Amino acid sequence: MTFPTYFETFDAQQMLADYPIGDAFVARYTKMSRDELFALQEQRFVKLMKRGWEIPFYQRLWGNQGIEPGDIQSLADITKLPVYDKTDLMDSVNQFPPYGDFDGRGNTPVVFHTTSGTTGRPQPLMFGPKGREITNLLVGRMYRWMGLGQDDVVQSVYGHGMINGGHYIREAVTHFTNALFLSAGTGIETRSINQVNLLADFNVTCMVGFVDYIRKLADVAAAEEIFDRVNLKMIIGHLGTEDRAATEAAWQGAKAYDWYGVGDTGAIAGEGPERDGMYVWEDAQYLELLDVDTGAAVAPGETGDMVVTCLFKDDIAPCIRFNTHDITEERTDSNATDMVFKRITGFKGRSDNMVKLRGINIFPHAIGAIIEGRSDLTGEYVCRVTRDDAGRDDMHVTLESKGSSSQVELAELLRKGIGIEVGVALVDAGGTAKDTQIDTRQKPIRLIDERGL
Repeated sequence: MTFPTYFETFDAQQMLADYPIGDAFVARYTKMSRDELFALQEQRFVKLMKRGWEIPFYQRLWGNQGIEPGDIQSLADITKLPVYDKTDLMDSVNQFPPYGDFDGRGNTPVVFHTTSGTTGRPQPLMFGPKGREITNLLVGRMYRWMGLGQDDVVQSVYGHGMINGGHYIREAVTHFTNALFLSAGTGIETRSINQVNLLADFNVTCMVGFVDYIRKLADVAAAEEIFDRVNLKMIIGHLGTEDRAATEAAWQGAKAYDWYGVGDTGAIAGEGPERDGMYVWEDAQYLELLDVDTGAAVAPGETGDMVVTCLFKDDIAPCIRFNTHDITEERTDSNATDMVFKRITGFKGRSDNMVKLRGINIFPHAIGAIIEGRSDLTGEYVCRVTRDDAGRDDMHVTLESKGSSSQVELAELLRKGIGIEVGVALVDAGGTAKDTQIDTRQKPIRLIDERGL
């Protein structure tokens, strides 16, 4: 039987020409105008839409809205298309088990993973070779612009197994940076004490992963008294709006860099070398920020849901107006690099984790920003939302204290920070670990909703 192998399905040299990396990336996108960029996006969007109409999921999604192929002529028409989210994808899986009908597999190779399942049943993720390698390239390109070099040694604490994250980060580093890669994985895959010894023994210069666990490893390194053997210079993770200072302090001055992406889309945005906002990779990703309640576009500087269209995924798994339900805002100031791409502030919370208390929208993730820099706290916390017999909702925040915290003072700090009174409880260091599952999950649990909704 004849069929194409992985690298026979796309032109790798053309991919590098279309999505440059290294010096070629900087040169192209610091000289390009916004009009030229939009023309490039439009060209890729038209090709993407042609492929989208061949996928049963989109045929149903768009057809149910009365949309026909001729209705979408250009990128300016994108708002005529409905957004969708993970709920729609999982409905597809339930209707067409076990994979759903949102991929267009043929006789070409498929890279198959799933999401972590942190919000329910894991979602299938399928990649064609071209889509997969551009996904990898975007991360490798970003790492190199941040300053990662071919002489660096990278230790990854992303999970493996069926989860996509660890695998595609490994591919990104090995395919596009030439750095040496240690796939340590999570604390379950490699015990924390072994993680820090790997870091010291192999002269690791860069650690990548979720910063909650990376900070925990700093405590382990301190307990093992190995900091005199540590040469960590860079931490590339997902900082949100509160984690940079705490992460850098924990690792005694290693520079922390922020980036953002999800399994369905790959890397959407990341910081540059100056670490001043996250640049949206607009040659590959078309990002809309939409009002959480109305779905209308928000103005620059206003908070909205990130809705993403992957302009490069025109092979087996198109991604067109996917609502991540992650919240951010567009930066309105100029950047120091002359890069043509827009910037966002970074991850500020999840709209589907938003809690509405007495008319005020509260994002549990924001608690971290409020307590950042408190020397009496570890930075770990968990929020619980309850409802009493009268139907009143309340939130209770449990904070880890090193022993000298004032419960009254912290309650007032949170009240001022989020605009509403919440209950505060203090526990010793490590006291939230059972609830957050920080030792076993890539993304710790920050909200426990006990209302039974």
